[in-house]
Amino acid sequence: MKYGDKIIRMEGVIVEVHEGAVGIDLKGRLGFLKIPLRMLITDYPIKVGQEVAWNMSFPEQLSPDVNEHYVAGIDNRRQKEMQMSNQKQEVE
Repeated sequence: MKYGDKIIRMEGVIVEVHEGAVGIDLKGRLGFLKIPLRMLITDYPIKVGQEVAWNMSFPEQLSPDVNEHYVAGIDNRRQKEMQMSNQKQEVE
């Protein structure tokens, strides 16, 4: 790593609760984060509007190389979504 690790406390508000995931709006207009429910540590029932916090650092690019496995998966998903969209349009 080129830079020293700087841990930052991030905070947000739960805005979505699904069967297996939780959606969090990050405070400070930093965006939206959706995490698996299993990653949320809690002693309480999860409800929309509750505040959450966690520690993180800045994401750092590991190398200039592209992981072709992930790119292929993204391309496959996009193709399937386009096929489904086309099929839906044909039905209508």
